[in-house]
Amino acid sequence: MYSFIWRKLPFGLPGKLIGSVLLATAMVALLWYVIFPWAEPLLPFDDVQVTQDSGNPGGDSAVDPDAPAGDGHDLPYDTDRNNTPPAPSPDQ
Repeated sequence: MYSFIWRKLPFGLPGKLIGSVLLATAMVALLWYVIFPWAEPLLPFDDVQVTQDSGNPGGDSAVDPDAPAGDGHDLPYDTDRNNTPPAPSPDQ
């Protein structure tokens, strides 16, 4: 397809280079101003749920008053420092 377009562009090499840049610019503009705005409502980029609804109007749904003190997460790794060295394997 690209070789067909390249062969059909007129005015030798300078015309082919300028014509191909103009075609690429026209395609980017078509995508940016027509296709992407048309497709944006169909894509789920704005459908984000960060917290769960606690059912309490005006309440903070991320805080559970009955939760034990601490961060409440049982992570299998250390979060206090980065790049924790791996545990030695049993065969060493």
